Amino acid sequence: MTSDRPKTAAIIVAAGRGTRVGGPIPKQWRMLCGQRVAQHTLNAFRSHAEIDIVLIVHHKDDVEEISGLLGDAVLATPGGATRDASVRAGLEALVDAAPERVLIHDAARPLVSAELISEVIAATTPQTGAAPALAVTDALWKGDGDHVTGTADRTGLFRAQTPQGFDFASILTAHRENDAPAADDVEIARRAGVDVKIVPGDERNLKITTEADFERAAKLMDTAMDVRLGNGYDVHRFGPGTSVWLCGVEVPHTRALQGHSDADVGMHAVTDALYGALAEGDIGRHFPPSDPQWKGAASHIFLSHAAQLVTQKGFTISNVDCTLVCEFPKIGPHAERMIETMASIMGIEKDRMSVKATTSERLGFTGREEGIAAIATATLVKS
Repeated sequence: MTSDRPKTAAIIVAAGRGTRVGGPIPKQWRMLCGQRVAQHTLNAFRSHAEIDIVLIVHHKDDVEEISGLLGDAVLATPGGATRDASVRAGLEALVDAAPERVLIHDAARPLVSAELISEVIAATTPQTGAAPALAVTDALWKGDGDHVTGTADRTGLFRAQTPQGFDFASILTAHRENDAPAADDVEIARRAGVDVKIVPGDERNLKITTEADFERAAKLMDTAMDVRLGNGYDVHRFGPGTSVWLCGVEVPHTRALQGHSDADVGMHAVTDALYGALAEGDIGRHFPPSDPQWKGAASHIFLSHAAQLVTQKGFTISNVDCTLVCEFPKIGPHAERMIETMASIMGIEKDRMSVKATTSERLGFTGREEGIAAIATATLVKS
């Protein structure tokens, strides 16, 4: 066993169809406070300091939905026809990584807190699983249709939640040996003789099951949402050359932009907007121009670093708007490629990235075609 074996993996189960909620798409892909439900859930785990691997298990028809969620921090594998089969598929996909423990969580629980994740990790041992639950405090009735027919004792009853944590090898064996339907992974683990400890659950950690749950979740998120705005501005002058780099696309031109790196003025402005929203200074703070290793560097290095820092700090890029100010070259024919390139680097959907151009009506240094300026605004969200 190598020393770099990951300690904790998280499996996010997102292969269901969500038929009880209804609607044209499964609930995990519906929008909630500006992001897909599953994206909120993924953010909670990939931004957690103790989670080394995040794997989302998706339906085979949902490849397009997950395409904007993947990256270095998130892996994916198709699931099965049942929840049990999907979890098994996720576990099998992690065999080569062989984490010490695994947390299994429903994608439809987007409000899981970092504190709850930490508590489950701390309570999970090689011998004992751990799962959050809330004691049942309401009276329990038995019913027939819309009539009460009796009561039930609530003593010792709990409302189960996820994430449910287990020793990886133990839960993998339990799933491989399981041959009957189960309510959740705790039931499968207990069938295999694994003891499971209850940790205190969280009322906010609701599972979206009905349309009303979307409203509840949105209200809860509104009370905790952290929204940041950042602005970026950059200028580069023209010099000898035959093309310019703008927003990651090489555009033929009669001159080139001059700078310490590749002088991609649009990408620089967006990068500074991300740093600004995080109160992390600018490109020069992270990649000093005095350092010769950045001479002529491709600007996607800077933007990738800023986007990774956004994720590390628990934020999500909600949208980015970049305006290029120049007389020439014409931006319109290249704007779509610029959007695709920038969105891909930041790991966001194309409709969250805007690239547009304007002139300065022949005024100032851009009007005299001495250089190009770029202005960018980025919105970051943490919930």
